[in-house]
Amino acid sequence: MTDTRPPDTGWQAIRGMPEFRRLLELRATSQFGDGLFQAGLAGAILFGTERAATPTEIALSFAVTFLPYSLLGPFAGPLLDRWDRRLVLVGANVGRLAMVLVVGAALAFSADDLVLLSGALIVNGFTRFVSSGLSAALPHVVPRDKVVAMNSVATATASVAAFLGAIFMLAPRSLLGADDVGASAVIFLAAIPVAGALLLSVRFPPHVLGPDDTARAVHGTVAYAVFTGWLHGAKTVAAVPTVAATLSGLAAHRMAFGINTLLVLVIVRHVGDRDVAGIGLGTTVVFVGAAGIGALLATLLTPAVVGRWGRYRAANGALALAVVVQLCAVTLALPVMIGCGFILGAAGQVVKLCADSAMQIDVDDALRGHVFTVQDALFWVSFVVAVAAAAAVIPVDGRSAPLVLAGAGLYLAGLALHAWLGRRVGPAEDRG
Repeated sequence: MTDTRPPDTGWQAIRGMPEFRRLLELRATSQFGDGLFQAGLAGAILFGTERAATPTEIALSFAVTFLPYSLLGPFAGPLLDRWDRRLVLVGANVGRLAMVLVVGAALAFSADDLVLLSGALIVNGFTRFVSSGLSAALPHVVPRDKVVAMNSVATATASVAAFLGAIFMLAPRSLLGADDVGASAVIFLAAIPVAGALLLSVRFPPHVLGPDDTARAVHGTVAYAVFTGWLHGAKTVAAVPTVAATLSGLAAHRMAFGINTLLVLVIVRHVGDRDVAGIGLGTTVVFVGAAGIGALLATLLTPAVVGRWGRYRAANGALALAVVVQLCAVTLALPVMIGCGFILGAAGQVVKLCADSAMQIDVDDALRGHVFTVQDALFWVSFVVAVAAAAAVIPVDGRSAPLVLAGAGLYLAGLALHAWLGRRVGPAEDRG
């Protein structure tokens, strides 16, 4: 009798892939720790009772924390394509754990913002190296026909874990206080899941996560591979239309999201006699959480959407929706912006997942780490550049309709670029 049951997809398929389950557990633990660390640091620097942040200082905080590694990351990316990715994950988690403890100690002694941000920069560098390594390794632990679905599962798990980590931060902060001592306790708590991620990364057998030594592998000395990382990554992006198209749309989304984030941060800080450390932080968490929930919903739905319409049309549709929704935020009313953040988070996640799938399916494994670090650089450079540009013109109270319209223009430009660059993609390649 013929078995007419459809093949397992989504969460059901995880049971038959033990190495993917391990990868998923590692990613969830790592992202919970990252969400807790990032929220704790933001609470200390942007909403601490002992510190205050102007729009320029907010932009500087983002720039110092995210920009240096974003520019240097693609040089380190070749290490993911050269060394056993298991060892890279172990080493990165060791470095991350050490630096989380350093940042916690610095906060306990009320160190200057620059010291804290420099420590956070190193933590974020290690964290993003781990994230890129896990993404590059995913095709090694799942069948090709399940890459899109399992990438969605992994991304959903990571999003939920990071959100839960950020929300969890509110509990110890409310108990221990919003000053530097309370914030340092939150950072020390973040060391626990980071240590868990380190232990989970040791479990993998050697070389099970790649990389493959294919004909396209970059040979030569480690120094040569590192110093040419940007070049090989950028050339690969330019040579693969599906990657170039989706990354252009993703960059537009991150720039618009950067503008929206700054608007919300400045608006909630301009609250007169209200409790900025409590209500302001809570409102910001709700905004970021709404975007995260929208991203989670999109993560669950994207495999079906891509299966029906293909990556090209799915990303085009998401960017077109984002243009309309961004225009709705022109009222600058916080409830409306939170609602728009939910939909924009979903739209941006569709584009992000299409980009991830393009890199995991259409890029040779020997160059996949290169391309994922280029994506990571583009992801954060776009965000920081938009925040910095917006900070230069934003009014004191944050209420700037022209900045909202600028975000809509960015989405429109991203849609145009994606439609143009991806027009050469064939139906088979588009669906993976």
